[in-house]
Amino acid sequence: MPNKTIEKVTTGTSAEAIEHESHFVAKNYKPLPVLLTRANGVYAWDLEGKKYLDMMSAYSAVSAGHSHPRIIKVLTEQAATLAMTSRAYHSNTLGPFMEKLIQVTGLDLALPMNTGAEAVETAIKAARQWGYVVKKIPENKAEIIVADGNFHGRTTTIIGFSSEAEYKKNFGPFTPGFVSVPFDDLKAIEAAITPNTCAVMMEPIQGEAGVKVPKAGFLSGLRKLCTEKNVLMIMDEVQSGLGRTGKMFAFQHENAVPDGLILGKALGGGVLPVSALVGTKEVMELFKPGSHGSTFGGNPLACAVGLEALNILTEEGLVENSAVLGEYMLTQLRGINSPIIREVRGRGLWIGVDFDPKHISARKVCEMMMAKGILSKETHETIVRLAPPLVINKEQVDWAIGVMREVIRDAEAQTGAGA
Repeated sequence: MPNKTIEKVTTGTSAEAIEHESHFVAKNYKPLPVLLTRANGVYAWDLEGKKYLDMMSAYSAVSAGHSHPRIIKVLTEQAATLAMTSRAYHSNTLGPFMEKLIQVTGLDLALPMNTGAEAVETAIKAARQWGYVVKKIPENKAEIIVADGNFHGRTTTIIGFSSEAEYKKNFGPFTPGFVSVPFDDLKAIEAAITPNTCAVMMEPIQGEAGVKVPKAGFLSGLRKLCTEKNVLMIMDEVQSGLGRTGKMFAFQHENAVPDGLILGKALGGGVLPVSALVGTKEVMELFKPGSHGSTFGGNPLACAVGLEALNILTEEGLVENSAVLGEYMLTQLRGINSPIIREVRGRGLWIGVDFDPKHISARKVCEMMMAKGILSKETHETIVRLAPPLVINKEQVDWAIGVMREVIRDAEAQTGAGA
C-alpha cells in the first residue's frame, strides 16, 4: 500500500488534532490546549475560528506582529531569487544586514548565526578566545561569571550553568568554566572575579526567571566594574533587545554599552530563526577562518528578513510604542488590588505578574485567560508573562487589561481569596 500524502490539519476539532499530534511529537513542551492555524498582527485564530490576542509573541520573536506585510514581501521576493548559499560564498544581503546591526548597536563587528542559543555559544567562544589571546589567561583556565536564575538556552554547555535542576537532570556531565552569582549583585560579581575571569555574561533583565528587572545603577555599575577589572561585559538581549523594553536595547536604559551583545528572536521578523553576536573589534577580530561557523548562519534569506525587521523597528516607531504603552500597561496592572497578586514588574512591553501560589497557579491563570481570548504562558509556576507584539495599540491594551481584571475577579471567587 503506497504511503498516503500527509497535509496540515484543516478539519476536525482542535482536541482531535492535539491528540493526533501527541502520537508523533516528543513531549519536551507542555503547551496550552489551543491549536492555532493562522495569525495576523497581534491576533491568532484556532482551528474552530476563535480569535485570540497574542500576549506572548513567541517569547518576543514576533515583535513586529504576525505576518507583517513588509516582512512577508521581503521573504517571498528573496526566497524566489536566492535563499541559501552558505558562507562559502558572499551574498548581496549579508553586508547590508550586518551594517544595519552595527548602526543600531553602536558596536564594531557582527557574526550571524541562527538561534539564540547558537549566538550564546558564539559569545562563550569569543569571550574565552579573548581571555587567552588578549588577557593571557593560562590555557583551559578561563572562567565566565553568570547569574543565578539565568536562561541562555538549552544546549549542553548552557544548561550546565543553569540554576534549574529540571534543565540539567540526566544531561551531564557539564562543561566547566562558569561561576554563578546572585543576579543584580555587584558585590557578588566583584568577589567572584579572579585573574582567570574573561567575562561576565548576563541578561540585563531576566525573562524566563519572571521578568526580573535589576535595581537602578546595576548595569552602569557592571560596566564600570568590568572595565576596571579587565573583564568583558556580555549582554544576552535575545529577549530584551530590539525594542522589547522601550529602548532598542535594555543596556541603553543606563548607557552601559557591552563588549559583546547577543541578539536573536525578533531579529527574524517572526518568520525565521536569525541571531547574531555583535561586539567590539578587540573581541570580534580574533575570529579567523575555521574558528567558528554555521551552514545556515548569515544565509541570504535570513539576512534580507533581518534587515527588514530592523528597518521596521526603527521606521514604524515600535520602540517608542513599547515605551509608552508598556508604562501605561504596567501602571494599569499595578492598579489591580488583589490578594492573589504578589507583584507586577517589568519594563516596556515586557511584564511579569507574580501570583500567590497559595491561591492559584500561573498555569491556571493562563488557561482562564485563554478561555477569554488572551494567549500567554506561565513561567516558574507563579508568573504570567505578558509580551505582546510591539505593534499593539492602546485600544487592544485596554481590552487586555479588562480581560485580566475579569480573570482575576473570577480567580478570587473560585479560590475564596476575595472574600
